[in-house]
Amino acid sequence: MTATVPPTSDRGESPFRHELYPYRGDAQFLSGTLGFIHEALEADEAVVVAVPSDKTSLLRGELVDEPAVTFVDTTTAGPNPGRHIAAWSAWMTERGEGGRPVRAIGETAWRHARSTAHLSELRYHEWLLNRAFARSATWSMLCPYDAADDDEDALRSLSRCHPLIRRADRDAANEEYLSAEEYPFEELAGPCDPFQELSYTEGDMAAIRAKVTQCATDAGVLRDRLPKLAVAVTEIATNSIRHGGGHGTLRTWAQDATFLCEFRDSGYISDVMAGRSRPTADQIGGRGLWLAHQLCDLVEIRSSRAGGTTIRLHMDAPRQQ
Repeated sequence: MTATVPPTSDRGESPFRHELYPYRGDAQFLSGTLGFIHEALEADEAVVVAVPSDKTSLLRGELVDEPAVTFVDTTTAGPNPGRHIAAWSAWMTERGEGGRPVRAIGETAWRHARSTAHLSELRYHEWLLNRAFARSATWSMLCPYDAADDDEDALRSLSRCHPLIRRADRDAANEEYLSAEEYPFEELAGPCDPFQELSYTEGDMAAIRAKVTQCATDAGVLRDRLPKLAVAVTEIATNSIRHGGGHGTLRTWAQDATFLCEFRDSGYISDVMAGRSRPTADQIGGRGLWLAHQLCDLVEIRSSRAGGTTIRLHMDAPRQQ
């Protein structure tokens, strides 16, 4: 292994360490990630690594026969960022059996984001990690970010999601971190023309499913995915009617080889983690959003007391291309 000096730290202690590591080039990537890993190994901590395949090859070349380091395949969680917190929780729980501290390295393939909406949800996922693991005192995560393209706006947006930032051989509190209770979402763009619209209320479930299935078929969603979409739509529409004032509005449209269906109502979802954590066996309710995340390629949720709730389900429509 390459010798690396562990970083010193200016930060105050917090239960969950979540660090952004901007780097340029393979040498800086290895310097920062190996330093993080060596700190873990010296402290007898487990390490979980989830990075793009080219970075995996770099690290494997430096870490020969290290049983404490586990590489995981992030593609098993799928493209939807709404599934990733549950995946990380499972990986780190498994490696931290018996209370062993765990360090994770997670690099998102930002340049492979499928759309502006997907990119926005990936950033939101990074911010939510701080909530999801806030009480996980034995877990920490380093998020490398390739800053070679000098996109300062992109780096600033991601920086706001991390309470700590690592540069060279130091990690420190990040002054740009958004510690507020509410995340500053980008405003959802309106639907593309032509779009279909349907007002619904109790008793309209069959009409909702039929409408979405027909529109999804017309948009190019593959036949074998239609049953999954129908389940997700049923769950979201049921919750909308039950918790959103008894009625709402459905809109569907196609955009950039994607089929979207949107549910709007006057309800409010107070739990930002709703749908992100795997439901327990004895849990009553709370499975609708979880199922939607598991079945759809992307789920966008916007909810406020004043404006109600909007949920958008995305499904790939390859036959539209």
